[in-house]
Parts: sequence; structure tokens; C-alpha cells
Amino acid sequence: MPSQSLTLVSQCTIFPDQMSAMDDLKLSVSDLPMLSCHYIQKGCLFTRPPFPITELVSILKRSLSQTLTHFPPLAGRLTTDEKGHVYITCNDAGVEFIHANASHIYIRDILKAADVPEVVKKFFAFYQTVSYEGHFRPILAVQVTELADGVFIGCAVNHAVTDGTSFWNFFNTFAEVSRGMKRIFRTPDFRRQSILISQAVLTIPAGGPKVTFSRDASLRERIFSFSRESILKLKAKVNNNQRWELNGEIDVVELMGKQSNDKLKFPNEKLTPLTWLRNVVSKETRNANPTAEISSFQSLCALLWRGITRARKLPPSKTTTFRMAVNCRHRLEPKLEPLYFGNAIQSIPTISSAGDVLSKDLRWCAEQLNKNVLAHDNDTVRKYVEDWERDPRCFPLGNFDGAMITMGSSPRFPMYENDFGWGKPVAVRSGQANKFDGKISAFPGRESGGSVDFEVVLASETMAVLESDPEFMQYVTSY
Repeated sequence: MPSQSLTLVSQCTIFPDQMSAMDDLKLSVSDLPMLSCHYIQKGCLFTRPPFPITELVSILKRSLSQTLTHFPPLAGRLTTDEKGHVYITCNDAGVEFIHANASHIYIRDILKAADVPEVVKKFFAFYQTVSYEGHFRPILAVQVTELADGVFIGCAVNHAVTDGTSFWNFFNTFAEVSRGMKRIFRTPDFRRQSILISQAVLTIPAGGPKVTFSRDASLRERIFSFSRESILKLKAKVNNNQRWELNGEIDVVELMGKQSNDKLKFPNEKLTPLTWLRNVVSKETRNANPTAEISSFQSLCALLWRGITRARKLPPSKTTTFRMAVNCRHRLEPKLEPLYFGNAIQSIPTISSAGDVLSKDLRWCAEQLNKNVLAHDNDTVRKYVEDWERDPRCFPLGNFDGAMITMGSSPRFPMYENDFGWGKPVAVRSGQANKFDGKISAFPGRESGGSVDFEVVLASETMAVLESDPEFMQYVTSY
């Protein structure tokens, strides 16, 4: 692997091209716990554009300024009032823009390395910056890093301001504006009128909150890819070999659903042909298969839960926890808008003994995950809110007992739709933020059509065992 160093070419502040008239936005019950988490760091790797990098930098600066006009909170700062309530003040203070050079590094150095190279961590600003520091630092930073044959565009965004849905809506919009689109089709909803907006006050310790996991552990990080065909095979096994066929088509409902992102593309929620077909097929499938279906994603999570539990060599009586972040926008009644801006996520823990995870079959593990996800309805979301209001606290992120797994991100996020003008990304990568033993991030695969990538962070010895696990590795397409 070549040198891991980067050269800073330039750094500046980008301001919105129009002044904001937006009122302060109060942080919600879903936002406030994230003040102790690192800034989100996600970005896309591209081939080199067919024009000079200096021209690209100019385009990105101009389009970022224009995009910020549609996302005023990202150009603001956090502020705390005399009662202890935290707000985003949309004061047009600006965002950080960085141009870096790593022209000795090739795309193949990033994609072909066994583990995710350390240099990827340097493709992002705000290294290990806690979100509370949004009181003193920009809420957003964009870094463009030129490589020998490519370019990486990375965004670091305050996690108390956005979740994955809001993050990727901004990133998609930034890309659209960069390639010349004049109209914004996915306008974010900034209203603060739901049960998530509370009078509860989060007490901040002196010096600000800190992350709740060790930053010094010896970890490995790598990407495991699962093709559409491999996932269908796994899903058929988990569903007791039911192929879920309709007129010869396998899994058309789920695969079409995952790729359509209907509500992102059609925020007015008009019935598109794709939605109509999906509804028809879904109805027929339910009639033909009354047994509850385990989804592809839940099947993959069950596979991972068993593989990591086995690799950790836990005693049978040890309690294991698999946490999944779920989007609450559609779970609440009344529903939040699909493009509600901010955090609207909750973490669902599924708990079982290591003995049960390993002695029972894949379907059993997937059923435990499935039951908890299905049960997380409006009442459950509201109970989570009420519990937090009784005891306001930051989110405890980490692997506290050596037996926890935390799943974040989603293969449904439109990561590969970020075309800045010369083609879609060749890969998606994240920085060092919020990484600990057992942290997993799910990305859509570049091949689309239902493929999935798992970014897996584990203790070195655990990763080595997982890599030789026959049950897990038989479904891995590449790694």
C-alpha cells in the first residue's frame, strides 16, 4: 500500500448563496442523544472527471453554496438557551470546504486491499469530532480528495442534526445541483411539530459529552459483499426453501421496493407504475403465502449475528444483543414526512443467549429480529420517547460486554445515485466516526438489483475467525 499521507491544497468556508429566513430549529428527542456521537462521515469514490480538478473544485464550491440555500440548518450552528434546550440557529455561518491531494493513491489501492485502508479515514474532515462541538464548529464539512485516477467526495455532518435519511437527501441534492439541475425535487421538511419535540432537558456534563466507546481498541474493518443471487439463496433457506415466486419471478416485490425509493423520488406520493405493480404483486404474494416472510435484510442480519457470535467464542449462557436502527418516520401516527429533516430513528435491541443463537437455526434468529421490527409501531415509538423524557441521556454507543452488535445505515439509502456530472460512484466508504468492535454499516451494492455490502468492524481476532466461517462465507460474493 502506498503512503497514507495527504496534502492539503486549500481550505475555505462556503456560505449559502441566499440568506436564510428560517427560525431556529429545536433538537428533538431523537436528535439530542446524538450529541455524544461523532459526526457522520460518509462519501463516494469516483473515477477521475474528464476535466481538470481545479474546475471540479470550482463547480463543487458553487453548487455547495446553492445547495445550502435549500438546507439552511447545515450552514448554521448549535446553540443552547438559558433553559438548557438545544437549537440549530440558521445563521448562515457557513460550512467547511477542503481540497486535498493524494495523487499517489489509485482506486485499486482502496478497492483491492483486504481491509479498508487507513488512508480512507483521511478523506473526511472532523476526525473523531463529537457532535456537541457543533456549538463551536461548522455543522457540515465537504472534502474533495484527488487520487491518481479518481476522486473521493466525503461529507462530515453533525449527527445531532441529521440521520442517514437526511444525510443522503442532502448528498443527492448536492450531486444534482453539481450536474446542473435547476429544480430541487426532494425538498426537506423542517417542521418541528411532532411528539419528538419535547420540553425535556438533557443535562450536559462539564466539558461536553464524550463518546461511550473505546477509541484505542485494536480493530479491523472490511467490506463483505453479497450479490442478489446469493441473498436470494440465503433468503430461501431462511424461509424454509419457499422461493416466494409469482409467475416465475423471484422476490420481485422486495427487489423492486428496495431499488425504487418511491417516496424519495416522488415526495407527492402519487401512485407511480412501479408502486401500482408492487401493490398488485404484494397482494397476490400475501394470498399465496400466508406465513410471515423474513426479509432479505433480516436474513443477512441473522447470518451475521450467528457468524460474529460464533467467532467471539462466547459461552452458551452469555447474553448477546443485536441492535438495529429503524426509521420512525412512517411508524409514527400521524406519520412524519418521508423527507423530514433531522433524526427520526430509534435503536431496537434483540436479545438472546449465545447458546440459542448458535444451536437454533438461521430462521429462528431471523424471526427474533423480524418480530422486534414488526412490533416497533406507533405505540412503541411513543413509549421510547416517554422513557427518554423521564431520563434524558446521550445514546450509549459501543460494545459494553463483548457480545453486542450494532447495525447502522441501510441498503435502501440511494448512495449510488450521487452523480456529480460524469457518472455514478464506484464505491461508498465511511470514515473513522462511531466505530467500535461490533459496529456494522449496511450499504447497497454497486451492482444494484438487491445486492448489499456490509462494512464490518471487529476485534482483529474475531475478524480472523469470521473470515473462515463456512456458514457465513458461503454467501459472501467478494471481500
